[in-house]
Amino acid sequence: MSAPKSPFSSSPSAPLPGPAAGRVLCLGETMAMVTPTHVAPLREAVSFAVKAGGAESTVAMYLADSGVPASWVSWLGDDPLGWRLLDEVRASGVDVAGVQLIAGAPTGVYFKDPGEGETTVYYYRAGSAASRMDSTVLEQLDWRGVAALHVTGITAGLSAGCAEMLEAVMREARRRDIVVSFDVNYRPGLWSVEAAAPRLAELATLADLVFVGRDEAETLWGEGHPETLHASLGLRGRLVVKDGSVGATEVAAADGGTTVEFVPAHPVDVVEAVGAGDAFTAGYLGAMLGGEPVDVCLNRGHGLAARTLGSTHDFVPA
Repeated sequence: MSAPKSPFSSSPSAPLPGPAAGRVLCLGETMAMVTPTHVAPLREAVSFAVKAGGAESTVAMYLADSGVPASWVSWLGDDPLGWRLLDEVRASGVDVAGVQLIAGAPTGVYFKDPGEGETTVYYYRAGSAASRMDSTVLEQLDWRGVAALHVTGITAGLSAGCAEMLEAVMREARRRDIVVSFDVNYRPGLWSVEAAAPRLAELATLADLVFVGRDEAETLWGEGHPETLHASLGLRGRLVVKDGSVGATEVAAADGGTTVEFVPAHPVDVVEAVGAGDAFTAGYLGAMLGGEPVDVCLNRGHGLAARTLGSTHDFVPA
C-alpha cells in the first residue's frame, strides 16, 4: 500500500465563522452508497444514484448545511469513487483538507435494497482504504479551532488498527478539553455482540455525549431504559437514547444525580430509516454547541431526522 496523500497542496483552511464556538471535527469511514433513484427493490430497480454514505461525513454535511463549521477526516481510495465522494462532501460546505487518498486500496461500496417496511444494506468494504486507517491519522489531525470531535463505533469494528486509532483520538480530544461526541452505531455485519459490547461500552466512557438507539442498546447490553443505561455504563456526561418513532430521551449527569428530558419524534411518512440517526445527531450536536436548551437540541435532532426519513438518501440538504 502506498503512503497516504492529501488531495490538497495547501494547508487546512481556518475555521469558518458560525454559531458554534469552533468547528466540529468528524472522523470516520465513508463509502460510495448506491441506491435506487425510485423506491424499488435492488433486483428490480433500473436507475441508481451514487452518493457519499458514511455516518461521520453525513453528520458533517448536515452540520455545514445548518451553518455549523464542520470538517471530515478519513481515508479514501485514490480512485474515481474516492474522488467523487471527496467532491460531494466538499461541495456541501465541509472542510475536507484532512482526507487522505490511498493508492492501492479501494473505496468501499454499499448498496441499499428497499423492501416492504425496511431497507437491507449490502456492504463491500473488505480491504478498503478506510479500514486501513491507523495511528498515523492522529499525527496528521489539525486541532485548531475544534470545539467538538464526533466519532462512531463503526470505526472500532473496521479493524484492530482503526479501533486503536479511534481510542487514541478520543483520548487526545479529552486531553485538549474538546467535547467528545460518540454515536454507538453498532453494525452486526462488522462484529459480534460478544466482541462489540464491552469495547463500545469502554469507548462510551471516554465521551461527553453518547448517542445510542434503544434497540441497539438492548441488543448490546440488555438494557434500553435511558436512566438505567446511563448508570450501568458509568457515563460522565450526556446520554441520548433514540427510540424510533416514539422520541428521544437525554439523561445528563448533574450535581451528583441526573436530569432527564424526553421529546417525542416528529410525525413523518417514512420512506426509509437509513441515515436518520446521523441526521438526528447533527441536529442535536449543532444546537448543543450553540448553547440551546435540551428540548431544543432534541427537537432539532428530530427535525433533521424527519427530513432524512422522507428520502432514500442519507443526506437531504435544506
